[in-house]
Amino acid sequence: MGNAYLDKVLNEVEKKNSQEPEFVQAVYEVLSSLKAVVDKHPDYEKMALLERLVEPERLISFRVPWIDDKGQVQVNRGYRVQFNGVLGPYKGGLRFHPSVNQSIMKFLGFEQIFKNALTCLPIGGGKGGSDFDPKGKSDDEIMRFCQSFMNELQRHIGADVDVPAGDIGVGAREIGYLFGQYRKIKNIYEAGVLTGKGLDYGGSLARKEATGFGLIYFMREMLKANGTSLQGKTVIISGSGNVAIYACQKAQEYGAKVVAMSDSNGCVYAPNGINLDAIKEIKEEKRGRIKDYLNYDSTAEYMETVDRPRIWDIKADIALPCATQNDIDIVSAKKLVENGIMAIGEGANMPTTNEAIQYFLSQNILLAPAKAANAGGVATSALEMSQNSMRFFWTFDEVNEKLDRIMTNIFNQCQKAAQEYNMGTNYVAGANIAAFRKIAKAMRSQGVI
Repeated sequence: MGNAYLDKVLNEVEKKNSQEPEFVQAVYEVLSSLKAVVDKHPDYEKMALLERLVEPERLISFRVPWIDDKGQVQVNRGYRVQFNGVLGPYKGGLRFHPSVNQSIMKFLGFEQIFKNALTCLPIGGGKGGSDFDPKGKSDDEIMRFCQSFMNELQRHIGADVDVPAGDIGVGAREIGYLFGQYRKIKNIYEAGVLTGKGLDYGGSLARKEATGFGLIYFMREMLKANGTSLQGKTVIISGSGNVAIYACQKAQEYGAKVVAMSDSNGCVYAPNGINLDAIKEIKEEKRGRIKDYLNYDSTAEYMETVDRPRIWDIKADIALPCATQNDIDIVSAKKLVENGIMAIGEGANMPTTNEAIQYFLSQNILLAPAKAANAGGVATSALEMSQNSMRFFWTFDEVNEKLDRIMTNIFNQCQKAAQEYNMGTNYVAGANIAAFRKIAKAMRSQGVI
């Protein structure tokens, strides 16, 4: 990395976490941007600032026993990683998915520190979840699992301690069950302990739309700063959950034509433009598969995922990976560039491998990094916390306006940091530097803890 201290820290991370590739990948992506900053602050090494930054303050692992509809006892593993609380209460979602393990929890928690710092709101970084799979489970099974999960989690969270939210596999239904069990155990109506709640018991308007809308607000600013816009651009979006759906909606509002979306089984290509109402009906109402879109659009084509996502083979101006981590590898990156891609906007967490990121940057592709571009969700969660503290609520337009300002400010921070360190349009480095400087300053101020 060109700096002995950075090399030392990365080597230690690789040695201590050799079985956690996602976490090591996330740490490498951040540290590789920080040479110029660390060169200016030799005292960081004396304070072991980076060593403390890459080590979670607290990592909680626990069993989650629950009874299925057949009366059989099932056991899953739960996690909560309270990574860094220097800027405020730990804040980050809960993910229920079979792929969840300690490495993924730590990578997501580490990313969350920087993402939350960029919002300029008083929230630290954390993450949690379980290897429980909600797919195919009845509402009663999901309720029993959530109640068991909260039986342990309640010991570690609170409105001024740690505030979980939703993520993959955790939507309004799951948050409701979790909140109900917390309220029963604690015998207190602590609305600010969870975000992503229903509107009738303390949730915020625009929360569902926030990550997708925020991604497009960041993309709008990035394109504008480089002399172009979303108007008339062709867009492909991986995923078809909340982030993908509302990124599609906002992109269409700005005049872009979204021609492809996907799920874990495959993707649909609609050359005349995606019918978003159909996608919402399939995914939000029927909980169906993306292949069902063919019943709504006779011109659409379905391509099944086999060895790699086929969606990245489709020609487009802008790609928005909004599904999961490492969605775009170097093979997909080269195909996208070959097909004339001009910009990438990361809606998911770490959806692009480090090798693919470096390739995009070497080809002068504009890249909106996840920790900046998908911060709209956690920003609006923090706004939900504010409303809960005030026992008040804002209208949809008020929340959306605040979200727009936050995302515009995040882009400005990334651009300013990149320019300050002569990195041109490298907004990946800009985001890492802007967030790191804020975190480092707070860590120095609060002493060695």
